[in-house]
Amino acid sequence: MDPSKRLFLGAAAALTALAIESGLTGSASGATGKKQPNAAAKAGRSGSGRESFIVPSADGTLLAGEAQGDPATPEILFIHGLRQSRLSWDKQFADPALDGFRLVRFDLRGHGDSDKPASPDAYSDTDRWADDVAAVIAATKLRRPILVGWSLGGHVAGAYLRKYGSSRIAGINLVDAVTKLSPDLLTPLAVSFAKTAISHDLGERTAATADFLAACFHKPLTGIELQRMLVVNGMTGRAVNEGFVKIATPDLEPVFQAYPGPILLTHGIHDRLVRLAMSERIKALHPDSRLSVYADSGHSPFYEEPARFGRELAAFTTASTRG
Repeated sequence: MDPSKRLFLGAAAALTALAIESGLTGSASGATGKKQPNAAAKAGRSGSGRESFIVPSADGTLLAGEAQGDPATPEILFIHGLRQSRLSWDKQFADPALDGFRLVRFDLRGHGDSDKPASPDAYSDTDRWADDVAAVIAATKLRRPILVGWSLGGHVAGAYLRKYGSSRIAGINLVDAVTKLSPDLLTPLAVSFAKTAISHDLGERTAATADFLAACFHKPLTGIELQRMLVVNGMTGRAVNEGFVKIATPDLEPVFQAYPGPILLTHGIHDRLVRLAMSERIKALHPDSRLSVYADSGHSPFYEEPARFGRELAAFTTASTRG
């Protein structure tokens, strides 16, 4: 095995063990798995001015999140990708270009600090993902936000539109988004991860987790960034992957085609997981859409080219919420 890959996998195993020992793999329900009392009312403000919240979804799954900014300003709701967390959006929450907006982010079910139902059924039902977004919108009192959906998050945004409609959404930013589960729109590498990620062999699954994270970036992660993301990726249970590959509604292209509002499509040209054709299809289907291709990014342009991403998102949000 290549020495650098051996080091990468070793770090993955060690950091996952550290996460388990230190309680990082807990959830909004607590380490025991029992729901904490009055969870919906739990909120706090950090030293950075961010407000934390825990909100129950329709099926009782508790979702952890954060918000910052003036509630009277235009709103942006960030939805992260598979095996990631709300921390994916750290650069956006620190971006001066987005200072004039209300920013909200949360951990999807099965991820980060949110509850992690053990059954794959909790992740194969499209409506449950939709209910999670609706619960966060209601709890944070968002009036008409922009939805930013990265990878799986794009599918979750579509799930919300499918069930709840578009009247409360000012616009959508799809970032290297999975809008249709189709082998011709995903890369062979992504298809292989769909299999190895549900392996019952812990060693194989650990290796797949490390490889998947590496595939999300054109420029390799190093240092503390790599360490943190390895821990976060290791917190995602096998049931999430088992359920999502069996999602009840794999094709949400008709939903985005019917959406009457504006769509900004953001895609890294070096994406090793989702083909550019996925975004190009939405561009062709939706008349009020614009495709922005990032020349120095892979699957994560918001992370690899954050300054440009922030400028474009700010301009899109301002234009979409005007009037």
